[in-house]
Amino acid sequence: MSDSQIHNMAFTKKYTESLSTYKRRKTRVVNIGDVPMGGDFPIRLQSMTTTDTMNTEATVAQCLRMAAAGCEYIRITAPSVKEAENLQNIKDELRKRGCTVPLVADIHFTPNAAEVAARIVEKVRVNPGNYADKKRFETIEYTDASYQAELDRIREKFVPLVKICKEHGTAMRIGTNHGSLSDRILSRYGDTPIGMVESALEFIRICEEMNYFDIVISMKASNTQVMVQAYRLLVEKLEEEGLQPYPLHLGVTEAGEAEDGRIKSAVGIGALLEDGLGDTIRVSLTEEPEYEIPVAAKLAERYVHREGHSPIPEIENYPINPYAYKRRETKEVYTVGGSNVPRVIIDLSRVNVSDYKDLKSIGHFYLPEPDKWTMNDQGADFVYSGSTPISFMLPMGLKEIVDYKSWLSLTDKNNKYPYLQSEEALAWSSDTLSELPAFVEVWSETLSKEQIECFRQHANFIAVLRTANEHAMPAIRRIFSIFITEGIQNPCIVRRDYGDIDNEHLYLYAATDVGGLLIDGLGDGILLGRSATAVLEQKEEQAAIKVVNALSFGILQAARTRMSKTEYISCPSCGRTLFDLQETTAMIRKRTDHLKGIKIGIMGCIVNGPGEMADADYGYVGVGKGKIALYRGQEVIKKAVSEEKAVDELIELIKEDGKWISPMEMDLQLK
Repeated sequence: MSDSQIHNMAFTKKYTESLSTYKRRKTRVVNIGDVPMGGDFPIRLQSMTTTDTMNTEATVAQCLRMAAAGCEYIRITAPSVKEAENLQNIKDELRKRGCTVPLVADIHFTPNAAEVAARIVEKVRVNPGNYADKKRFETIEYTDASYQAELDRIREKFVPLVKICKEHGTAMRIGTNHGSLSDRILSRYGDTPIGMVESALEFIRICEEMNYFDIVISMKASNTQVMVQAYRLLVEKLEEEGLQPYPLHLGVTEAGEAEDGRIKSAVGIGALLEDGLGDTIRVSLTEEPEYEIPVAAKLAERYVHREGHSPIPEIENYPINPYAYKRRETKEVYTVGGSNVPRVIIDLSRVNVSDYKDLKSIGHFYLPEPDKWTMNDQGADFVYSGSTPISFMLPMGLKEIVDYKSWLSLTDKNNKYPYLQSEEALAWSSDTLSELPAFVEVWSETLSKEQIECFRQHANFIAVLRTANEHAMPAIRRIFSIFITEGIQNPCIVRRDYGDIDNEHLYLYAATDVGGLLIDGLGDGILLGRSATAVLEQKEEQAAIKVVNALSFGILQAARTRMSKTEYISCPSCGRTLFDLQETTAMIRKRTDHLKGIKIGIMGCIVNGPGEMADADYGYVGVGKGKIALYRGQEVIKKAVSEEKAVDELIELIKEDGKWISPMEMDLQLK
């Protein structure tokens, strides 16, 4: 199915009960051991072991650390029957030590292992893309009859597992991954969210025919746009077909590590949580699994008391297709909107900017010897100085936004643009520098017909969208909806200010609030702020500003709207992994993180190989002990490179494609 066909599909129902009022989707309850999921139960937290499943002692020790961190379900890989059988030893030892956390067996390719595991653990996870299919990356022409024959074959392989699960009271996650869709699904539906959904529905229909309903579903992808669209479409299709409202397991696959992994996870997971979707969370970081749990907890805790937020008028006719990305059409004002990438505005109104060196934290560098400015790939586009304009001349690549009253008093307004409150904008005379770009603040709580008309009359106005509502993303989404419906094409900046919160909360909250809009094509720029207290507690103002600058660019990249650095699609490791993922990812990052816009997939095994890194430019995949396969896209280029030489060979591959620049050359360019 083509992108145009998807865009033109008529969706008569919504994937959420309300686009404005928070209410968690009501699902059926699935009992997983003594920790039920769905219904009115809390959003559950889970992770996956990284140890060898055959190493009972190491796996038990890691499970205990995960449980102590708050993990409510522990997933363990079972790539073959022997690992599936050893799950009994692991479970027995955990129970002996007083740990009753339900265990989940992770299955790929091996129905016989699933059938063993289902008799032992509380839940099994199967991937429809490879449970009954072998992936050869072939395009196959199917008739309706031949396609039905394939479904009959799948049924024959899957029914025994369903029977065992029913007999033993074992729950099942039907977990579709964007990167491991079968050749059959790809041939009929293409590499699309609807293909992901149909892959799961084939298995769900079989379960329901057999009166088996202890099902959890996931629609994971490393591309946050695809991931969000697939979950939404799944909910739509379940209701459309009259299937049960199954709980949803949320996750962004191969999110990566550190700040990037947290930001990317929050963009995808947070966008769904905002609309009440999601019953359990797994944050897939290339870190120890116990470190994933606090991140997932911070994402979930934001919604414990979200119901009862200040009312937001309902969006009756949403003018956006939430199942396919299309950026909102806007008119270009200066360099904002139109076909320009979303812009980054940094709030410097709370800090003391007295010298050129104070701009290093936002990617702009003054070089005294040649007496010139340079910038890196994360150089901010604008700074907001509030009521205290910056006293020195800024580089040509950086523009300043000043509060309107302070701007009026400036003798030199070159490269300085006014920031107006709504009432100031309404009083703006069309004769007063009508062509000058002006940033106009719009609050969701006070948006009026007069303000809408003001934007219609002033094509030079750039809207800065804000809200005081706790349910922030939907409140700002409503402004976008009104603008689109009213035909207002002025560019829009999303502004969010956060109080005295630590960096990790800042990453997660901002990525949710702004990333959830960007995924739907809403937003021409980002302006994030923190309270003065938060800045002062970090001792260094510049360190705090650097965090916000990197976060802003990170959100844009995670939402796939502006690429400014190398992206690492690295899996979180598990018992199948054939090398040290954390160490290898750090090593590859050290050698390549100066490259711009290249996506590198780092996968521990072939299961998380060419399919899982679906849209990576290059792949580094474990294929045997000490052996690495290197990919260009989904094509294997070198099949068994020794681990010692693999990073050098990866760089050579990038060089062959003309995409390599050395760090020294990069430094010379900056100078």
